[in-house]
Amino acid sequence: MFEKLEKMQLIWLAVILALGLVVATKIAIDGLSKNGISVTGSSYQLVQSDSGRIEFEIVTRKPDRASAYKLIQSQLPIVISYLGDNGFLTDDIEVKTNRGYYTYKYTPSGMSTNEVAYYNLSQPIVVKSNDVQKIKDISVNIQSLIDKSIEINVNQPEYFYSKLSDLKVKLLQDATTDAKQRASTMLKAAGNKPGKIESVRMGIFQITPPDSNDVSDMGINDTSTIEKKVTAVANVIFKIK
Repeated sequence: MFEKLEKMQLIWLAVILALGLVVATKIAIDGLSKNGISVTGSSYQLVQSDSGRIEFEIVTRKPDRASAYKLIQSQLPIVISYLGDNGFLTDDIEVKTNRGYYTYKYTPSGMSTNEVAYYNLSQPIVVKSNDVQKIKDISVNIQSLIDKSIEINVNQPEYFYSKLSDLKVKLLQDATTDAKQRASTMLKAAGNKPGKIESVRMGIFQITPPDSNDVSDMGINDTSTIEKKVTAVANVIFKIK
């Protein structure tokens, strides 16, 4: 009798478990069909900069302001002529306001005095061009003016891509398409597929050198290379069907 009772209990337990599995499965399927899926897609494109900029300065150090200014004024036409010989037009060259300051003498004990040691003067010049190769070349070759006794400090050239706004729109579309493909792969195993888009959140664009995988929450805007990689990220929520 006890054996029969034990068998009946096992049978009922099996039935209850089976019913529970069916109900749980139905609830899971119903929940899946009502919920959305959040997927992050990405896309990138390599672009070639179409403009460049370089800033450098003629610098000198003289006992007084007048002699420093006189030397800079005599050297400036030589630099402008050099730029012209290298293919830059007058409109490509901007001579900015010069900057100067005094350096004072120190006592043997290291205390600053009011006696002027020399006057430092710098003459900034900015060169811009749509010919990025010319900008690259001049950034290297401008130092040759040292042979003419002209002291030059050169900043790193900067390169820009003017069609970035249009490219960002295309990359966002491509990133959304990539997100849908990823969602399809994820849902395929469950017999579902992505439906309508509920929301799209655009991530920060990363503009980096071509071989870089760097990312930043604030975004990267690299201007150091002529060729650039522009990467877009989109977080998309799809309805599940």
